[in-house]
Amino acid sequence: MQEIINFDRAAEKYYTKLRINPLPLLSWDIFGQHYQKISAFFNDLADFSVIAKHSNWKTHSEIKKALLEKDQIVIVTDPELNIVKASHNIFHMNGYSQEEIIGQKPKIFQGPDTCKETTQYISKAIQQQKSFETTVLNYRKDGSAYKCWIKGEPVFNKKGKVVHFIAYEKEVA
Repeated sequence: MQEIINFDRAAEKYYTKLRINPLPLLSWDIFGQHYQKISAFFNDLADFSVIAKHSNWKTHSEIKKALLEKDQIVIVTDPELNIVKASHNIFHMNGYSQEEIIGQKPKIFQGPDTCKETTQYISKAIQQQKSFETTVLNYRKDGSAYKCWIKGEPVFNKKGKVVHFIAYEKEVA
């Protein structure tokens, strides 16, 4: 026990001489949360990269910029519009986890007051394999509504065939 007390005294003298100002635990918590967020984004990027490589995407689009700089949600569907990957931050926008929506169609986010003209516009763009951009009224898992800006585009492989659709989304006022 005396050895521990002696160590504590020696450590105290050493750190006092260094004149180090200790950081409060709160600052470490904030750093930890930021680190977890950035790590999750890079995990998402790795997952999207695997999908792109496996499906031989012609381009990688702007996924990295959308996630890291614009704080957007990224959703990738197969050609039949089944969700194959969503970025982790989707939960913060609508309450759905990534696991809950994999295999679902994006219609899972629509509800009774979602504008039919807007959904028809999106459907037509998808059928024509064209990009689109619009704002749509979506619904969270708890049933509350929110306005969602969506920029969607087809993803072609190197042979020119549509292999996925990608949507960049963000809640807007």
